[in-house]
Amino acid sequence: MSVQQTFPARGASAPQRRYVSNSRESVRMFRFDWMEALSKVYWWVPPLVFVPIIAAMLYVALGLESVPVLPALGWFAVGLAIWTPVEYVLHRWAFHYEPGFAWGKRLHFIFHGVHHDYPNDAKRLVMPPSASLPIAFVFYLLFRLVMPAPGLHASFAGFLTGYLIYDLIHYALHHASWRMSWFTALKRNHMQHHFVDPDRRFGVSTPLWDYVFGTRPR
Repeated sequence: MSVQQTFPARGASAPQRRYVSNSRESVRMFRFDWMEALSKVYWWVPPLVFVPIIAAMLYVALGLESVPVLPALGWFAVGLAIWTPVEYVLHRWAFHYEPGFAWGKRLHFIFHGVHHDYPNDAKRLVMPPSASLPIAFVFYLLFRLVMPAPGLHASFAGFLTGYLIYDLIHYALHHASWRMSWFTALKRNHMQHHFVDPDRRFGVSTPLWDYVFGTRPR
């Protein structure tokens, strides 16, 4: 079943109505079959792709660069921590940026709008490697610019681990019913982002940065 839901719009005189599907239907996005196939991915694909990359980064740090274990763990934790504000910034200002021109709207729909219109589509929840790998490479180049050499690969391994945790938690929030208190709190928070106000509660793996930036209503 599909419905039209009403959401508040900042700066607008009246609430906006947006299409939201309550079924597990999957809309076709691309004309060509190979492009359509690349836009869909099972939840286990990101671990399959990124766990070996994370392992390779740790091997470079611990094996080839001979970084001691404790400093490497420290740098890993730094990278893990860096992911959390990046998650918030990407979700709020990149994924939720809606340009006014036609191809910009199309690009927004492909990257994130489709998930808000079809939130129960299990194959368009985690990010496909066709998008996540180029983005990861850009962030690796940024890490090379700002991180000292001894901490580069261990911190980037932590950063990628943070991304992987985020992606899997996001999938679980839509398709799992675990009864742990932390999970139910995250699930409630994320469902409110989808079905109450999409301009609030951007944190998926943690609500921390919503508190910092004032996007978590009291």
